Amino acid sequence: LLADLESAPLSVYTWSLWDQRVALNQIIDSGRTMCWAAKWLGDKKVMFDSEKQSSHLDMITRVHGLLDEADAVVSWNGQKFDIPVLNKEFLLKGLPPPAPYKQIDLLKTARRQFRFPSNKLDYVAQALGCGSKTKHKGFELWVDCMKGDDKAWQMMERYNKQDVILLEKVYHKLLPWIPNHPNVSLYNEAETPCCTNCGSSNLQRRGLSHTKVSTYQRFQCSDCGGWNKARVAEKTTSRQHLLVRDNG
Repeated sequence: LLADLESAPLSVYTWSLWDQRVALNQIIDSGRTMCWAAKWLGDKKVMFDSEKQSSHLDMITRVHGLLDEADAVVSWNGQKFDIPVLNKEFLLKGLPPPAPYKQIDLLKTARRQFRFPSNKLDYVAQALGCGSKTKHKGFELWVDCMKGDDKAWQMMERYNKQDVILLEKVYHKLLPWIPNHPNVSLYNEAETPCCTNCGSSNLQRRGLSHTKVSTYQRFQCSDCGGWNKARVAEKTTSRQHLLVRDNG
């Protein structure tokens, strides 16, 4: 599942614009999820729901059902923002935790594997030739949506859906670089060797992978470019010939 949400900002009382420490009794509204967009990997349909078209409970219950069904969730900064925000909503609405799923946060991959001038989704997507985010008038869009403006909500839906479309395109570009990607072959129940990242069986033998005690056949996927190795070692060093570090 590829997912993205948009949330309303906090409303607070403050005496100044700079270096403010907001006390709890200065909070007017703690913010909430306004809308979300999601799609299943490879599907054309982009799902969307908002507090404009549904009750807040129905909107949250629907995305809870999607997460409950997902094996893995692809996001941009989802581990720090989207998923914790949704988990808070689930807790407040009395919903149980969704069934466990893997998280694939592409922002983490961008930061860990590359050095882009900016790690914003819009910049990375454009740099990779995937397109760009939907342009809008900025913070006023959120304000107008909170006021219930119909045109603003139409723009918000386009903006939210485009983020998910971009997310899928960037995911395919970053796929061979994603560390600890869930093993797709386990979910597909593949009977023949296939790429653990994309599930393709189009693999080429590319040298050997060595650990301290074993040697494995190494493969590269001809479709996504990801690297894999055989599960069973071709050669293992006998125990009597092993050396151990002297910490002495």
